[in-house]
Parts: sequence; structure tokens; C-alpha cells
Amino acid sequence: MFNVLTLNSISGYGLKELSPSGFTVANDVPDPDGILVRSASMLDMDLNPALLAIARAGAGYNNIPVARCSEAGIVVFNTPGANANAVRELTLAGLLLSSRKIVEGADWIRSLKDAPDLAARVEKGKANFVGPELSGKKLGIIGLGAVGVLVANACEALGMLVAGYDPYLSVDAAWALSHNVARAAALDELLGDCDYVSLHVPLTDTTRGAFDDKILARMKAGSRLLNFSRGEIVDNAAVLAALRSGHLSRYVTDFPTEELVGEDGVLALPHLGASTPEAEDNCAAMAARQLKNYLENGNIRNSVNLPDCDIGPAVKPRITIINRNVPNVVGPITTALAKVGMNIANMLNKSRGDYACNIIDLDSPCPPETLGEIAGISGIIRVRLIDGK
Repeated sequence: MFNVLTLNSISGYGLKELSPSGFTVANDVPDPDGILVRSASMLDMDLNPALLAIARAGAGYNNIPVARCSEAGIVVFNTPGANANAVRELTLAGLLLSSRKIVEGADWIRSLKDAPDLAARVEKGKANFVGPELSGKKLGIIGLGAVGVLVANACEALGMLVAGYDPYLSVDAAWALSHNVARAAALDELLGDCDYVSLHVPLTDTTRGAFDDKILARMKAGSRLLNFSRGEIVDNAAVLAALRSGHLSRYVTDFPTEELVGEDGVLALPHLGASTPEAEDNCAAMAARQLKNYLENGNIRNSVNLPDCDIGPAVKPRITIINRNVPNVVGPITTALAKVGMNIANMLNKSRGDYACNIIDLDSPCPPETLGEIAGISGIIRVRLIDGK
């Protein structure tokens, strides 16, 4: 039996993944084995020693104390791509809104309620809301992950000239990308001649504040910037200065702040990127599946702090180990098992940065004292035994 704590309202569609017997899911379960979370901040939350995993129903995870979790052997999952279509659609809307002055026009029409000669006023005033078409314009996409690829392909189909920049482009993303989308080898290849630049990168120590005055100065004069990734990627003060000078024509963001709201040239939306029922369902289901697979089988997929590590269902006694990525850890583990005649049926060892994971399937049950010996090996953070089916 596993206890799963929900820190936000989680889609019932997603919770169905945990509905079979074996899971107690509620917003008040004690000593949870797993946590499902959306936007609730866990940064100052006490993490109980029994906690094995946290699954974030969304792509961003800056509300989770990842470093603290890693040190405690807690796996942190996110759901990359689950809300990609919702963000893709909003980005397309953002492109149109940045060009065609749709919001301004609609606000003006609203102000004419009960005005005489409405038709004449509309015909005369519409010239104030002229804006360029997207077709034939050049779009630069920074970040070609799940969302960036979808945006690139959709905009290419709209007749835009699309180029992307991503030094970490995955093989899967490259296969999914339209062959008509150019790939820039350097950021400057995009910035100087793109009419629109759209950001689709995660918030990390490297990307925080990366779009500063120096980067903005390298953009084409009069271009438009869209940010549907994370607000902190962009230096708001630099953006406002670029808008006031006329170097930047428009800034569309899904992350309003006090300094941005009401400023000319800024179109700030109330964080609508994943605000569709479909995206909420997809994110919740994916998070729940990943959490379930880890709690039941010890398999890891889409972790933000540990390597992917998956050898299928636990049909035999299985030991899962989280350890520091240092030499002379695997040898003492196999030695401890050999001392009591344990035969290893299958084993997987993966590392990522400072941490590593081992999944070991055995032909017979492992004695508790052997597990204790393994837990005492230098570098081991967490050891868990899964009985198998």
C-alpha cells in the first residue's frame, strides 16, 4: 500500500492511473510515499524520511527543492511534452496578437458601446490597428524541445520562414522537426534578422535572466519577442528599455509582473500556457503513471534529478539503489550479494551528474542484513527492496 499526497487539485482523469488497489490518494495522507503537485511551493516544506518520489504535473519544477531531494534520495519527475499542444496553440495566438493589434482593436470597439454612427466610426478608426501578416516573416525559435518543435512546424505551415536554435537538440526532436525549418548553429544567426523570436527553454541557472540588454540589442530593430517558457528567463527592465527606445516592437509574455503590467508594448497574459482541460488531464496522467511505475517497480522516466533507469516490471525480487556518482560503489554491492549466494538475474546502472541509480533483479529474496550492508556502503544514499510479482 502506497500513500500519495496531492498538494493541488489534480485532474481526476490523471488520478485514475492510481485508482487500482494499492494506493491511498488524498490531500491529507500522513507520511506519504509519493507526492503529486502542480504549482504549490514545496521549497520550505519538510520532507518526511519515507518520501520516495515527487511528480510534478507540468514541465517546470522551480517550486520543488530539487537539490534537497537529490541528497535525500527522492526522485523528482516532471511531464515534458504533456502540455505541449496547449502551449503551442497559445504561442500561435501570441504571434497573431503581437502583430495584428487585435486586443487594442477589441478594446476600442468596446469603448464605442452606444456611440452614434458606429459603422462610420469603425470604418474610419480601423486604420489605427493595422498590423503585418505572419506569412513570409522570419521566426526564430530558441529551444527545440517538445513545444519548440510543435511551434516551428505549425508556423512553417503558416508560411513563415522558421529557424531554430538549440545546442542540445535531441534525436527525437530532430526527427519530429519539419525539414523546412533551418537550424542555426549560433544564437546570433537568429537574432539579427528575425521578425519574431519565441522562447521555449527551461528555467535553469544558465537561462535565468539570459535575455538581457546585450541579447536584446542583437535582435532586429522593430522585432517582437514572445516568452511562454518562464518569466525569469527575460530581464524585464531590459525589455522595457528596448520597447521605449523602439528597438523592440512588442513583448508578449505569459508571466505578468508589476513592472510589466500596463506598459506600452507589453501584452501580458495570466499564465494560460497549460490552462486547458486537455493539458491538465495529460500532465496529471503522465505524472501519475511515472510515480506509479517508480513506487511499484523502481523504474525512472523523466526525472529532473536522476538518470532514466527502466528495466520493466518487477517480476523478481528487486533492489533499487540511489548513490553518489563516485568510483567503487557497484563492486561492493555485488560483493555483498555474492557473499550470501545471491544471483543477479538482471542489472542496470546509470549515472547523471553527481548521482547514479542501480536496479538489480535477483533470483531469490535478499536477506535484510544484506540490504543493511549495502545501505552502509560509502556513497549509497538510498536502498529499497521491491518484492516482485
